[in-house]
Amino acid sequence: MFNFQEELKKLPETPGVYLMYDSHDDVIYVGKAVKLKRRVSSYFRKDVKKRGPKIESMVQKISRFEYILTDSELEALILECNLIKEYRPKYNTMLMDDKSYPYVQVTINEDYPRILFARRMKKDKSKYFGPFTSSGAVKDTIDLLQKMYHIRNCNKSIVTDDTLTADGEHKQVPKINGRPCLYYHIGQCDGACQGYISKADYRENINKAIKFLEGNYKDTIKELEEKMMKASEALDFEKAMECRDLINSINHVAGNQKITTHQFEDRDIIGYAEEGNDAVVQVFFVRNGKLIGREHFYMNTVPGDTGMDIVTNFIKQYYVGTPFIPRELFVPTEIEDEELISKWLSRNQNFTVKIVKPKKGQKEKLVELANKNARNLLEQNKEKYRREKQKTIGAVKEIEELLNLTNIHRMEAYDISNTNGYESVGSMIVYEDGKPKRNSYRRFKIKWIKGADDYGSLTEVLTRRFSHGLEEREKMDEDGRDYELGSFSKFPDIIMMDGGKGQVNVALEVLDKLHLNIPVCGMVKDDNHRTRGLYYNNIEIPIDRNSEAFKLITRIQDEAHRFAIEFHRSLRGKKQVKSILDDIPGVGPARRKALMQHFKSIDNIKEASLENLEQAPSMTKNIAKSVYDFFH
Repeated sequence: MFNFQEELKKLPETPGVYLMYDSHDDVIYVGKAVKLKRRVSSYFRKDVKKRGPKIESMVQKISRFEYILTDSELEALILECNLIKEYRPKYNTMLMDDKSYPYVQVTINEDYPRILFARRMKKDKSKYFGPFTSSGAVKDTIDLLQKMYHIRNCNKSIVTDDTLTADGEHKQVPKINGRPCLYYHIGQCDGACQGYISKADYRENINKAIKFLEGNYKDTIKELEEKMMKASEALDFEKAMECRDLINSINHVAGNQKITTHQFEDRDIIGYAEEGNDAVVQVFFVRNGKLIGREHFYMNTVPGDTGMDIVTNFIKQYYVGTPFIPRELFVPTEIEDEELISKWLSRNQNFTVKIVKPKKGQKEKLVELANKNARNLLEQNKEKYRREKQKTIGAVKEIEELLNLTNIHRMEAYDISNTNGYESVGSMIVYEDGKPKRNSYRRFKIKWIKGADDYGSLTEVLTRRFSHGLEEREKMDEDGRDYELGSFSKFPDIIMMDGGKGQVNVALEVLDKLHLNIPVCGMVKDDNHRTRGLYYNNIEIPIDRNSEAFKLITRIQDEAHRFAIEFHRSLRGKKQVKSILDDIPGVGPARRKALMQHFKSIDNIKEASLENLEQAPSMTKNIAKSVYDFFH
């Protein structure tokens, strides 16, 4: 049994992070401290009630604690943020939205740069603009820039050679790379891959695009208006209409800049509103003095949380996963450890990130506007959010109670699909906080198992999934990367098998061989193939058909089945269109097409003489004999 008094005596007076566990051995709170002994001991004093209902409630549930030493308070803050993200403790105020926002990437490190859509900023010498809150707006902007400045839209690697011209001058000329694409033929690309535009001229177009992304629309519009007038005077109305359409597109893209400040700075303006256990944080993204977008985030608060708690926890959780951090954060309230958090945010920037609580003027009004928007969102969406929360997080809580588990955040469900053992496939779907996370879904073609063997197929799918995940984790540990960034490295809090005892045992055997400890339950159906209950710890647990848990389990089963069967059908369809000619040695797609065009049907090819086959386009004597022998 954990001896609190003895363990408290062992605590050092050094910086670190502490983890509080409940009787289920789940992490319920993560905190940091400059002096671990002083901070952790404070939870177990008689006057703990003075710290509010949140702390009092948490302390009553603590069954043990652990701690991790760090070299500094800054390291403790970074570790605290990472552990909160990993464990999602009940008594830490949690950011419920986990989104990545798009950027415009300009690959200026390339000889002929491209303009791309990116979800993350990488250390690759590219220039990034954003983040933007609308993927559609980013794609529209990229499309517009490619049309205006004829920026290439291909993935070709274009390299240049230093060539000596007839005049004795050195010139950078691209190596010709294949044939020009469709965009060149329709006049939207200058054919960089063919050497039709010099490196200097192309770079000039890129620089114009960069100025546009920096918010300099006026020069672009002026240039287009001049071109439109000249085209009109020359009676080139098609060109004039093209310029007009581009001007309209620019105005549409620029129309999102609804707030402009007189200072051309990058800053995030943060506001919040709270009611009960619900809070909304509203963020305005200001880049180069213009509002490029806004986004709101729901926070799952704990009774006793203050405005300071909400805003501080939002900053710590949101910016830990955001590659771009502006120079200034305007906040509506003082925040805890402001100087330390500022230092943490600045550590990977070439400037100091300031956290400012404006007290007057336009800056204060902007924060008030963010607060007002947060309050409006909370009021408007209160009932809708309550229903949505009950369908998702509420349903997960019901499942936790049924299975006597806690902290289920990520669920993975598996299903197998085949037709009499033909083209067997497996599906893995992911739900996080009761919502499908479709970009984490995975498909598996069954490779090891022949015929209709669902148990064998499940063994293969689960083994491949978790073996790959363990390998990925090992590499990510070496590189110091977060498991969140991998394809398979993030493991579920529970595995949901489509079936009962047999399917559950298959999963448990695989996990045991890989030395993994993840709860597994089966989603049991009745004779009419309708959801009946959950199979867990060798017991079938009935579920109220009107409960949110029942509805969520049904949705998970249906989604796993849909995802598997769609993949199976697509493979089966591809197999069915496969020609019998593909089985003949030496006949590939090109020869198959030539044979069908020449003979019109398989029957005509069967009946053709060897001499006729030899005379067919693309045929050699040896291949013609292979075709003839195959049918005779």
